[in-house]
Amino acid sequence: MEKLRYPIGRYSYEGMTVVQKDKWIVEIENLPAQMRQAIDGLTEEQLNTPYRPEGWTVRQVVHHLADATINCFSRFKLALTEANPTVKPFDEEGWANTVDSLDASPELSLIILEGIYARWVLLLKSLQRADFDKQFYHPAIGKQVQLSYFLGFVAWHGNHHLAHITNLKDRLEW
Repeated sequence: MEKLRYPIGRYSYEGMTVVQKDKWIVEIENLPAQMRQAIDGLTEEQLNTPYRPEGWTVRQVVHHLADATINCFSRFKLALTEANPTVKPFDEEGWANTVDSLDASPELSLIILEGIYARWVLLLKSLQRADFDKQFYHPAIGKQVQLSYFLGFVAWHGNHHLAHITNLKDRLEW
């Protein structure tokens, strides 16, 4: 079950070099197109298939990624523009079970991903190393989160959910 839940492993942060930062930015930049390709041609039945037992459907995963991106982009910008802001957590499970996440076309969330990621990459490429030392406080985990750590997490998170879909397609031979 662990391999189905974490197909690329759990997030691990070992610091951020210039090479690592650039790799994460490229991963973020490429994710919307990869996600679009991963769900291209899927039927309604396939979109409504959970990626693992008791897991979200493919549709919910795509919508979750858009929901998380909205929140993560806001957190990133808050940390850049305010001194150590406290961010608001969101109920991921609750959001994944609202009618828009259950029924809406994934295309709506792909459009969100394409727009926000394009802006985010533009912003990321403009930042200096010191900008990644800025941080925010996340009350749900009770910790300060540095933007260098968070950048890696965002790249991992996108790849993590992309792998949920691509691994499901491989397992079911879609």
